[in-house]
Amino acid sequence: MVNVGQLGQTIQNAKRYQEILGVLFRHGFEDFITQNRLDVRLGIDKGLFGVLPPLEDVEKLPRPVRIRKVLEELGPTFIKLGQVMSVRSDLIPDEWSDELRKLQDDCPRVEFSAIRELLSRELSQPLEELFLSIDETPLAAASMAQVHRAVLRDETPVVLKVLRPGIREQIHSDMEVLAGLAEFVERHFEELGYSATEVVKEFSRELKREVDLGREGRSTDRLREFFRDDERISFPTVFWDTTTKNVLTLSEAAGRPLSQVDPLTLSEEARMRIAEAGTEAVLRQCLELRFFHADPHPGNLFVTEDGKLTFVDCGMTGHIDNRTAEQIADLLIGITSADLDKVITVVGALTYADPKILNRRQLRGEAWDLISRFQDTTLETLDFGVVLQDFFELLRRNGIRLPSDIIFLIKAITTMEGVGEWLAPHFDPVQHTRPFLERLVAERYGFRALRTRVERTVMKYAELAEELPFELQNLLAQIRGNHFSISLEHNKLERLTGTIEYSSGNIALALIVAGVITASSILILAGSLAEDGGDLFQTLGIFGLLIALLGIIHLGIRFFKYGSHHDTKEN
Repeated sequence: MVNVGQLGQTIQNAKRYQEILGVLFRHGFEDFITQNRLDVRLGIDKGLFGVLPPLEDVEKLPRPVRIRKVLEELGPTFIKLGQVMSVRSDLIPDEWSDELRKLQDDCPRVEFSAIRELLSRELSQPLEELFLSIDETPLAAASMAQVHRAVLRDETPVVLKVLRPGIREQIHSDMEVLAGLAEFVERHFEELGYSATEVVKEFSRELKREVDLGREGRSTDRLREFFRDDERISFPTVFWDTTTKNVLTLSEAAGRPLSQVDPLTLSEEARMRIAEAGTEAVLRQCLELRFFHADPHPGNLFVTEDGKLTFVDCGMTGHIDNRTAEQIADLLIGITSADLDKVITVVGALTYADPKILNRRQLRGEAWDLISRFQDTTLETLDFGVVLQDFFELLRRNGIRLPSDIIFLIKAITTMEGVGEWLAPHFDPVQHTRPFLERLVAERYGFRALRTRVERTVMKYAELAEELPFELQNLLAQIRGNHFSISLEHNKLERLTGTIEYSSGNIALALIVAGVITASSILILAGSLAEDGGDLFQTLGIFGLLIALLGIIHLGIRFFKYGSHHDTKEN
């Protein structure tokens, strides 16, 4: 029975595929479509998307610029995909990454009547009972949400971040299309060096987190609480009475976005104070709280006249668990102590690297080059941002992917260091990084850390000793009741079974041929010696040798066919 809903979705996806190819065609990617036969493989008539001619002079633009324009034209989901991919330099070349950072997040504005309707539905109260006023002109209209100024009933100025109406349905539809495209890419493009379907799944998870404004509110609260006693740093206050999954109400950030501030209008003292405060705030988030704002670019940093920084837009955050923090400490110690094996071990522990890659001469050689660049440094003089960036480049050159949270960590630290150097050219991030690195290494290698690990190990052995009698008793009970079973996971066992069957058949046939040859030889010899009936024996012997010859030919054919079939499978 045909599922009407699935059929409708399939038709809708086909229309979206057609639209995507049409946009690619208009932006000068006809050669890409034709060379890879995308229209044929996706089952779309090229005439359907070739109605509109390519844009004028589009071929003169570099391909990264054209792909940015393609993403902007395809709408919010694809804009967000480009923004996420812009920080994934492990997946795309630098020139593409640099261009995707320019993606415009300023989308067409949603009519305020639609925003008002959504607010009334989400907050379940007349808006007049909650707000004195709401500015109908949006502060910003981004790909996922629209932002409006408002004033609460107690005269508190706030900003309302409201998801675009229908954006969840659009994301769901576009993600189905992207998942289909990812499967297509994996079938037809084998040399990507990474799994397209896994990248899309990772993007889907990130997108779901970003459109949950309640989650963003909780992240903002968590970071604000962490910096409660820091007079230099603040995060917006969340007003939970008027916050839902689709609406987020925040206190309005004081000051101006750092992106709108000319550093030359600030005193050198103020610029240095902002750079120091921002760098230390990001390092505290990454290396102490281990939950951090993953996108601290100047547009997300508001600065007041007295140099106080407010971080806004906590929709993109990262998290580093204790095990990952320990591995980062191992990396620092491996580099400063010139321990190549430790650095390679960290590569294996932190990444998705195939174990075979870790033994490659090229990787080990480049890892040693990385160590050599910092050979004369110590923790006191180590530039953490440069180490992370060089480590990332090492992995990228060798086709090794990092988990997204590690990418976000590198991005957050290097972005903030770049902001500091932009504000104050004489700013030295090393002296502000040193205390955090020393604490991180002490947590891994200090006496207290060693004692904790010993205690943890002893406790595990104690728990094992306590549970072992019960586990043995359970095992014996299963054996007595004939319920004991062993499951084996095999890899390509069918090929092994086929090889054994083939070899057994060859051995059996060879033995038969050998027996026929032996018997035939005996008959021929007996015929030559016999006085009566010798001709019959010789005839039977020759006939037997002919049969043996046919058996030998059959063995050769079996061997040739098996070898060809095996080579085809390997390729």
